[in-house]
Amino acid sequence: MVESREQQIINKFGEKLAKLRMAKEWSVRDLADFAGLDYSNISKIENGHVNPQLTTIVFLAEALGIPIADLMPEAEKE
Repeated sequence: MVESREQQIINKFGEKLAKLRMAKEWSVRDLADFAGLDYSNISKIENGHVNPQLTTIVFLAEALGIPIADLMPEAEKE
């Protein structure tokens, strides 16, 4: 089955979040603690199972010390 565009974006966001987290050598639990979020929610986001709310994105960016824009997946070039 072909992924919807929405699911592709959710997957790319999760992949980018995981890369940024691992670049800091943090576990999912570390990021959860710094962001004040539940670790299972972060795991679901990284695996493309959850479309995160805006507030969650803000908390993640703050915890990582990056602008929100740095979490956004690159747009597909057509």
